[in-house]
Amino acid sequence: MNQRTEFVLKALKTDNFRALCQEYAISTKTGYKWKERFLAQGVAGMSEQSRRPKSSPEGLVEGVVCEIVRLKQKHKHWGARKLRHIYGRVNAPVPSESSFKRVLERAGMVEHRELRGRQAAGRLYSGRKAKAPNEVWTVDFKGWWYGAQGRCEPLTVRDEFSRYVLELRAVANARTETLREYFEKLFRKHGLPGAIRSDNGSPFASVSGILGLSRLSAWWLVLGIDLERGRPGCPQDNGGHERLHLDVERELRGERPAEQQAAFDEWRASFNHERPHEALEMKRPAEVYRPSERKYEGTPQDLSYPRMETRRVHQLGHISWKGQGIFLSRALAGWSVGVEAATGEQSNLWFGRLLLGQMDERSLSFTRAENSQGKASA
Repeated sequence: MNQRTEFVLKALKTDNFRALCQEYAISTKTGYKWKERFLAQGVAGMSEQSRRPKSSPEGLVEGVVCEIVRLKQKHKHWGARKLRHIYGRVNAPVPSESSFKRVLERAGMVEHRELRGRQAAGRLYSGRKAKAPNEVWTVDFKGWWYGAQGRCEPLTVRDEFSRYVLELRAVANARTETLREYFEKLFRKHGLPGAIRSDNGSPFASVSGILGLSRLSAWWLVLGIDLERGRPGCPQDNGGHERLHLDVERELRGERPAEQQAAFDEWRASFNHERPHEALEMKRPAEVYRPSERKYEGTPQDLSYPRMETRRVHQLGHISWKGQGIFLSRALAGWSVGVEAATGEQSNLWFGRLLLGQMDERSLSFTRAENSQGKASA
């Protein structure tokens, strides 16, 4: 401001205005602007002024703004598009939708939603479809309801190829120990599937665990069962199972029998042995399904890794390496992982056939793998 004032005072006396502008490193246009401001406003005109236009051809007059606010107060849950539509019924011209949004935003009448990102747990859905029984089992919890015995949240297990419902169970809770007991019964009766497809929720998966592993899915891997996860927000990845849930909801929820599990068993028997299925050329699921050739022989004591060093995962989820603890996951507690020499200072860590990631021998740090490939065997 002092330099501008000094320039203007010299400009009033000089005969070479252009040379004076060059001395102050400004254009002649800027020099004349400062001179005119000084003559009109004095020293106050030398201060920095707002560059905001004095008028806007798109600006809204006060009456229009008040009407937009009044409509919003009357229809609190309506958005700018609906408000603009009803405004246009009795008013013209009609401001743009963005103008409505701007008015509502400045008036503090917009409720911003907190967006939650959907998270994936481990390997995503491969897109493959089962071509034979027991290639893929799908598993999920049907949304809960209140029946005669209180809250009910059925566990559903289904063979993807034959549509055979392996389990429809009103479980007491969703703890790992409880579900493991039911799955052991299923494995003893039907054998082991090639893969199990689930969503990304507990107890089937863990969004914070390494490769989405939970204690339950880690046990499945120990048994030699591959894991698949549906993509977050994509129920079509498990569309057949979702359709099963629709049938369960429609045909069982309203009855509220005194013995909920008895009704589930009766419905499952009818679905498997009586109901024809169009996708099976009107065959019944029981006509197509057959037990797996892979027999369940119990849980092995541990995993073996030929030609690799092994480390047991402690209860807190870490392994000991060169006297230091390296954290992996509590879901793997009690099981051994394989350490495979890779390149340089890097070693691969395996859990069964699943590549967990790389361990840096120098810094003793661990980096999770984004994708996994099969290798070791149980």
